Amino acid sequence: MTIDWSNFTPWSSLAGGILIGIAAAMFILFNGRIAGISGILGGLLRPRKGDVGWRAAFIIGLILAPLVYGFFAPLPAVHIDTGAGLIVLAGILVGVGTRYGSGCTSGHGVCGLSRLSPRSMVATAAFMSAGFLTVYVARHVVG
Repeated sequence: MTIDWSNFTPWSSLAGGILIGIAAAMFILFNGRIAGISGILGGLLRPRKGDVGWRAAFIIGLILAPLVYGFFAPLPAVHIDTGAGLIVLAGILVGVGTRYGSGCTSGHGVCGLSRLSPRSMVATAAFMSAGFLTVYVARHVVG
């Protein structure tokens, strides 16, 4: 995956970050729940009564948001320079990591850090370190 730096717009990135922060704050304020995607999706895989509607609406909103955005502005082009097998392996590793870490980057990195959760600080540091190490190994050791 490469980033098109010539079309990178820090203001739209900042606006996106602000919107994520506002959405996470509203979610915990109005629902008393943390907007961690892996936890919300995991709850759909083992549904409990009265707990499916809001989880499904959240996931559907995540899927529809880029489509709605596409009506107002062109979506950025994404180039992934690897095979499907490596993408599937990466997805599985991320899923396993979120289970061991009791949450994903959105839950720990966005919501947990804003609440000054020590567990989320450790988890986010582990996520970032693993990401840096993976990029280094993939680009300088293997590739």
